Amino acid sequence: MVVLALPDLTPHLPGIIFGLFTAFAVAGALIAATAPKIVHAAFGLMASFFGVAGLYFQLGADFVALAHIIIYVGGILVLLVFGVLLTGRTQALLGIEKGHKTTGAVLIGGLVFFGLMLAIAGTEWNAVEDPGDPKPTTAAIGRAFLDPDQYLIPFEVASVLLLAALVGAAYLARRRREA
Repeated sequence: MVVLALPDLTPHLPGIIFGLFTAFAVAGALIAATAPKIVHAAFGLMASFFGVAGLYFQLGADFVALAHIIIYVGGILVLLVFGVLLTGRTQALLGIEKGHKTTGAVLIGGLVFFGLMLAIAGTEWNAVEDPGDPKPTTAAIGRAFLDPDQYLIPFEVASVLLLAALVGAAYLARRRREA
């Protein structure tokens, strides 16, 4: 009987996981930017959000990762899809659709890419020490959100503003449909 010895990948595992999450986020962003149909673009955006949330998990920011999934995937993406589905057909019905002009977007994207490459090339990557085991962040963030001296008031004001925006959007969409 022949037993194959597998190499120990434990020291390389964080780098491999980082690469997978990064590839997932970048591939999702590319799909979201280049998909011809809005539903496919939404799925690409969702994949990108999950890739970024995975990077947050790897950094030890568990609360930020879960909040990212709940807020962006569960809320913002669903609102975006509903908004496009409710309003996307009016331009086509009225015949006012404009052609796609990608020259400016490609130019700006290239400049951003060039700037990021300069930043990556100028970074000293070995200067960061190993932070050790990440500590949970949920308890500290929860206390900060519920403490009246820290973030309780801004947190509640933001939630009321988001609720007002949602009610206003629903009212405007319903009023146009009834007219």
